[in-house]
Amino acid sequence: MAEDTRQDKRANFSVITEHNTNGMARTSAVASSKSGASKKLVIKNFKDRPKLAENYTEDTWLKLRDAVGAIQNSTSIKYNLEELYQAVENLCSYKVSPTLYKQLRQVCEDHVQAQIHQFREESLDNLSFLKRMNRCWQDHCRQTIMIRSIFLFLDRTYVLQNSLLPSIWDTGLELFRTHIVSDSAVQKRTVDGILEQIELERNGETIDRSLLRSLLGMLSDLQVYKDSFEERFLIETNRLYAAEGQRLMQERDVPEYLHHVARRLDEENDRILSYLDQSTQKPLISCVEKQLLGEHTTAMLQKGLSTLLDGNRGTELALLYQLFSKVKGGLPTLLQFWRDYIKTFGGEIVCTPEKDKDMVQELLDFKDKMDNVAQNCFTRNEGFINAMKEAFETFINKRPNKPAELIAKYVDSKLRAGNKEATEEELERILDKIMIIFRFIHGKDVFEAFYKKDLAKRLLVGKSASVDAEKSMLSKLKHECGAAFTSKLEGMFKDMELSKDIMIQFKQYIQNQSQPSNIELTVNILTMGYWPSYTPMEVHLPAEMVKLQEVFKLFYLGKHSGRKLQWQPTLGHAVLKAEFKEGKKELQVSLFQTLVLLMFTEGEEFSVEEIRTATGIEEGELKRTLQSLACGKARVLNKNPRGKDVEDGDRFNFNNDFKHKLFRIKINQIQMKETVEEQVSTTERVFQDRQYQIDAAVVRIMKMRKTLSHNLLVSELYNQLKFPVKPGDLKKRIESLIDRDYMERDKETPNQYHYVA
Repeated sequence: MAEDTRQDKRANFSVITEHNTNGMARTSAVASSKSGASKKLVIKNFKDRPKLAENYTEDTWLKLRDAVGAIQNSTSIKYNLEELYQAVENLCSYKVSPTLYKQLRQVCEDHVQAQIHQFREESLDNLSFLKRMNRCWQDHCRQTIMIRSIFLFLDRTYVLQNSLLPSIWDTGLELFRTHIVSDSAVQKRTVDGILEQIELERNGETIDRSLLRSLLGMLSDLQVYKDSFEERFLIETNRLYAAEGQRLMQERDVPEYLHHVARRLDEENDRILSYLDQSTQKPLISCVEKQLLGEHTTAMLQKGLSTLLDGNRGTELALLYQLFSKVKGGLPTLLQFWRDYIKTFGGEIVCTPEKDKDMVQELLDFKDKMDNVAQNCFTRNEGFINAMKEAFETFINKRPNKPAELIAKYVDSKLRAGNKEATEEELERILDKIMIIFRFIHGKDVFEAFYKKDLAKRLLVGKSASVDAEKSMLSKLKHECGAAFTSKLEGMFKDMELSKDIMIQFKQYIQNQSQPSNIELTVNILTMGYWPSYTPMEVHLPAEMVKLQEVFKLFYLGKHSGRKLQWQPTLGHAVLKAEFKEGKKELQVSLFQTLVLLMFTEGEEFSVEEIRTATGIEEGELKRTLQSLACGKARVLNKNPRGKDVEDGDRFNFNNDFKHKLFRIKINQIQMKETVEEQVSTTERVFQDRQYQIDAAVVRIMKMRKTLSHNLLVSELYNQLKFPVKPGDLKKRIESLIDRDYMERDKETPNQYHYVA
């Protein structure tokens, strides 16, 4: 009943009742009024709740059960689905939900129980069994979804309000699990069939992956995947790959085996993506890695690492690193073998005297190769780079002094004029690489001694390829070892520059003399402390040369009083003008060659003895000089009898028929190969310098500390000295200083020293 608040108007209100097919009444109210009028409606409930028709519950359930049966038997449903849904809603509205739920569960359970019989057939092969199981599961899921759609109202009201009750879908899963999958025989055949299919696929056969995906999804949905399948699957996988790993390690080489492992891992990852549950990924991959890699890391490296590194197999090395990084303890093991390989291979280069000629080039190539492996294959792993440095430092110092000497000679070969192997940029790169090798050397003073000797030759004979390259190398050494290391080398360059300035002044001085000389003299003034020590050799110079030397001496000492000049004829060279039948030539020769050739302006033919007497040149040096003039490419002298070597009875005359396409010809002195004695002499000088450095360090430490125990003193010395030294050598130097009264032993504690002021 509704009333309008205005007195003069009444609203019309009528109630219309309709009956639907379920016997329920639906009411609707229609209100009408004049437009613009304000209304107030009041709707009241029925005084009595409508009652269900007799047998309504039983009839409706029979109808619903028929529908469920039709769904389960895949036949057509007689009733409209909306009608069935409404029937469930009506029953739920009248508190029939508990009964309805139990009845539905019972019907479903009866049906599922009936399905078990089809899996009892023994005649079915495993694949047919799996297909039947999959079909049964797919049917069950489809049926449960349809049944749930009819009983959705029950699922969303009664079941939802009772937390202990499983939903219709969960009930379907529970029934299938309980009556089908939990049956031990059925479960065993299902899992056996799945494992058989996976094994077939692992052996290279094609299988129905969608079938496995569906069945494993079933086990996962039924929450029996882990217990029924995964455990057995991992055991079988473990067994398979353990046997495969053992067999293939015997049959295949390491590169082939690595590719096989990578392929197996890819296959297993693909299985996880295709049909296995995600939860299996970690244990499965761990299992494969353990059996194919973890169990064979040491054997694999022993068998194949050196082969891969020797053959520069970058792809396989990168794969090895990638695979070993997956295994616990894999990378530390690889690092240890990598370090040992470098020590062994490098040790062979350094400790084989037959390889001395190519040692430095081989070291540079080896370092390049290992750098390439560390960067491109081992992803610039800091641990591997440090291990490489440590290994290089270890093996390069296995043979004391020789690598340092050979590195110095290698630098000399690259910086010497005539080295056309490299452009300036390439030369700079080579020097940078040499500095990396140089860093590993402990006895850097040996390098300095040999480098200084070779640098002196390059500067004095004018054989330096490039002043810029020389100064670049000097700068690198200074940056690496400090200013003290290069001070003498820098002094050599300063001497050469000062000598140029002095010669400009000397030429002006000569021009002012009343009797200018026909000889143009150039002198290099060398500070004795900077340059290597040279053995003085007295030779007989022509009078005009001697006179010019005296003029220079007078000029120089006039400017620098108190200094002493010592001439070094072994380092001199000259340009001679000579006349042959072909015409005039200029000969660029050493001072010794000059003295020999000048004799032939006085006579036609001389013996070896006559030349030695006239020139005063030492016998070995003279024979090399004559050999260069009479047996080399430019033969300005004739030797009688002919031959490659100079003997005491040979005689020489001027070759007037000498021909050459160039006007100025450089006749190289036959270089005496550095003798063992010279090398020993240079090394002994280094050791002598080391003794002085040890003495100075001991005195410096004792002067500061006054009193010190032997062990602490030795420890301090190791910190200060920059070259390797044995404890025995230190002890000898300490004893020497005690004998010379620089320090003394404590009278009560012999192991204690006191500084003597």
